[in-house]
Amino acid sequence: MVKLTAEIIQNSMQYINPVKDRELDLRGYKIPEIENLGATGDQFDTIDFSDNDIRRLDGFPYLKRLKCLLLNNNRIMRLGEHLEEHIPNMETIVLTGNQIEELGDIDPLTTLEKLTCLSLLHNPVTAKPHYRLYIIHKFPNLRLLDFRKITLKEKKEAKHLFKSKKGKELQKEIKERANTFVPGGEVQNIAKSKGLTDDEVEKIREAIAKAASLDEVERLQQLLEVGHIPGGDVQQNGNNGHAMLANMEVEDGPA
Repeated sequence: MVKLTAEIIQNSMQYINPVKDRELDLRGYKIPEIENLGATGDQFDTIDFSDNDIRRLDGFPYLKRLKCLLLNNNRIMRLGEHLEEHIPNMETIVLTGNQIEELGDIDPLTTLEKLTCLSLLHNPVTAKPHYRLYIIHKFPNLRLLDFRKITLKEKKEAKHLFKSKKGKELQKEIKERANTFVPGGEVQNIAKSKGLTDDEVEKIREAIAKAASLDEVERLQQLLEVGHIPGGDVQQNGNNGHAMLANMEVEDGPA
């Protein structure tokens, strides 16, 4: 994997694309997360992140000009909150070939009021019942979904469904199943299954809150899943998750 640096951004291909927008090509670097986009100087209408290793859609500075994101064939399964504060003029997001599973996981994108084109093809979420009608209901300004025009008939069907008692129950169920990312949000459920004490759970939670990256958060949660609590390492190292990870690597390494 390659860290997205200002140098990579400055040296990547930049061009005017077929729709006359200025585009930055960041395809195929195996970038694990979106970062350092301040180095673009907000000079691009489109950024192509296809064929990377991104797992969460966030990490944007304020980019007023940006209106199109191409994110084909990544590993995205979580969408950050408050994207409208950073990419307020976003019109098109292509998430084809990612790992979004639940309908509620898409809800953070509803704050992007100018979004008119969205693709979720080849994501598990597209197999969910009422997938298309739910997206149409939640995104009233959307015109294209999965590269198919949204029809007036579909809009009426979506409105009718989600105004009904059945539709309201569906929305409640969808919300409960959403996986919007909250650091350490899964700790309590895992802890219950492992029989850990409240003190042990709190140590892990603090370490997760101080984790420096999504990779570190996920590794800490894996630590918890196997019931591994490295004694007092958290407190002795200033509640630092890095020390816990180092300890895990040593103890799990070759004997």
